[in-house]
Amino acid sequence: MTVEAVVFDIGNVLIEWQPERYFDSVIGETRRHAMFETVDLHAMNDRVDRGENFHDVIYETADQYPELRDDIRIWHDNWIEMASPPIAHSVRLLRALSAKQVPVFALTNFGVETFGIAQGTYDFLSEFDRAYVSGHMKVIKPDAEIYEQLETDCGIARASLLFADDRLENIEAAAARGWQTHLFEGPSGWAARLVRAGLLSEAEAQ
Repeated sequence: MTVEAVVFDIGNVLIEWQPERYFDSVIGETRRHAMFETVDLHAMNDRVDRGENFHDVIYETADQYPELRDDIRIWHDNWIEMASPPIAHSVRLLRALSAKQVPVFALTNFGVETFGIAQGTYDFLSEFDRAYVSGHMKVIKPDAEIYEQLETDCGIARASLLFADDRLENIEAAAARGWQTHLFEGPSGWAARLVRAGLLSEAEAQ
């Protein structure tokens, strides 16, 4: 089936997202392990990705754990340092597709405020033809509703969407709807998939 649009996840596809690694670098592995074992920080972040206020969620969570308050607040105060660096080869692929007039969409679990912060730092996040951001949509992957909202909005047949994501459950949810999918394990594999789909030449995919 011909691909009519390419859909990018953002975290760990276009921008590295490794909170544990970042906290190891700023508070040390021992404190980080203790904090992540005590507080479900990823569930906290899911609330932001569903559209709750970024500052309020993080600071309210921090206040529930006075002994960890300052460390938890780092999630908010230093967030852009955690959402880094960009994955340069993936960014080149995004731009190569756009240069060939292939529609490129984002489908991402991202908060309203955090996506704005990221766009202010990474110009390529403003280059999508359409950006489907969970915080605005009030639903996160892999819930079927987020895929349905994209399909309804873009009007492209499911089988003509090619979606890259680093999380298997998100890929499986899209594949169950008939999307073409790619489990992102690095930009070289994604580049090869785009070449196989006939969207880029090998030279364009470098």
